[in-house]
Amino acid sequence: MKKMRKKEILAMLLAGGQGSRLGALTKTIAKPAVSFGGKYRIIDFSLSNCANSHIDTVGVLTQYRPYLLNSYIGTGSAWGLDARDGGVSILPPYATESGGQWYAGTADAIYQNLNYIDLYDPKYVLILSGDHLYRMNYQEMLRCHKENNADLTISVMKVPMEEASRFGIMTADETGRIVKFAEKPKQPESDLASMGIYIFNKDVLEKALIEDSEDASSDHDFGKNIIPKLLGEGKRLFCYEFSGFWMDVGTISSFHETSMSLLEENPVFDLYDYDFPIFSNENLSSPEYIGPEANVSGSIVGNGSQIFGDVIHSVISVDSYVGRGARVKDSVLLPGATVEDGATVNRAILGEYSVIRAGAVFGSEDPQADIAVIGDDCIVEKGGES
Repeated sequence: MKKMRKKEILAMLLAGGQGSRLGALTKTIAKPAVSFGGKYRIIDFSLSNCANSHIDTVGVLTQYRPYLLNSYIGTGSAWGLDARDGGVSILPPYATESGGQWYAGTADAIYQNLNYIDLYDPKYVLILSGDHLYRMNYQEMLRCHKENNADLTISVMKVPMEEASRFGIMTADETGRIVKFAEKPKQPESDLASMGIYIFNKDVLEKALIEDSEDASSDHDFGKNIIPKLLGEGKRLFCYEFSGFWMDVGTISSFHETSMSLLEENPVFDLYDYDFPIFSNENLSSPEYIGPEANVSGSIVGNGSQIFGDVIHSVISVDSYVGRGARVKDSVLLPGATVEDGATVNRAILGEYSVIRAGAVFGSEDPQADIAVIGDDCIVEKGGES
């Protein structure tokens, strides 16, 4: 097999997750492809981190309903990841002489693509999830990895102890070396939670994955199997502590809450930090239009949107439409959503190209009520959903 130009570090981005807790929003697309923040998709954040970290070779591992994601990533040019000797590569499950199978876990997904990694023969492999919101310069994490002469470095962040049982928890000594790891412990001993971001020495990763593939009892998962195995073998595992914003918008409530937080005067996560930009491949050729009788306050309005009614404290994604006399409040409209004349939308998330018919009411202003959600291409008629 022909070798490509050798890379110091290569990224493998896990983007095959269904994100079932997002319900209707991921019924037809993978979680990393869900729109966020008006003009972005969730995968934009990890890809932009790679671009801003000068990591120019990224394998994107897709699986669940990958069509939109594959089309959206395209050549990778939107993120500057279209180099001839690297760039973005889409890596779906594939058939071999012994047959084909879905990725059985996070570790198995990387194992099935060891040939791709070998093409570039990197010294280090960065493993990422494509469904988190954050900014990180991975070069700083790599520098920490080198300084510690580590076999594996795991990015961690401090979480409240009452939430620690939801994460993989690290216990580290005074040098940052991991001495204990527990996956979602009932009684956590530490507040250092894994972010699912790893830098491996390539030879260590390859050996661990091959051995794991031969273990019929394994879940083929980094948290459940690979990390405990390497720790038990006495490998040098270290923490890289991250103190910035990081969020897994894995539920409807967290997705809505995080979207609304973008509208604060000084948001915790600033989409418009031009020193570390987030890139997008959405079509931004036409500007938004705000009609003469429209009222827009405290909101984000994406390119190509047309607003003729009232939009209050909401995120309106690209190519959306709000008709005359319509009112949208505390809501998120994903790309192409339509709210027809006289309709009302409160505390809701509208899927891509969904329609709220004229005069219909969707959602509730009651802060105790659940967030109302409609999936992609669905229609809410006046008096009910269809």
